[in-house]
Amino acid sequence: MHPKAKAVANKIRRMREDRNYSQDYLAAKLGISQNAYSKIELGYSQVTIERLYRIAEVLEYNFADFFDEDELPGKNNFRTLG
Repeated sequence: MHPKAKAVANKIRRMREDRNYSQDYLAAKLGISQNAYSKIELGYSQVTIERLYRIAEVLEYNFADFFDEDELPGKNNFRTLG
C-alpha cells in the first residue's frame, strides 16, 4: 500500500474514533458491511474519491482534512487511493 493511502486510512479511523462512532454505525451510514468498512480503515480496500467524500460527510469533517494541501485530488488527477 502506498504510504499516503495508509495515512488517509489512519485519518479515517482517527476521525471516526474522535466522533465516538463504531465501525458498524459508519458502515450502515455508507450502505456497506462492517467488514467492508474495516478493510477501508486497514487499507486493504481502495477508496474512491466519491466514497471518501461520503465518509467525510458522515463524520462531519471537510474532505480536505484527509489530505495535506499538495495531496488534494485534482492536483495529481487520481481517482482512488491505494
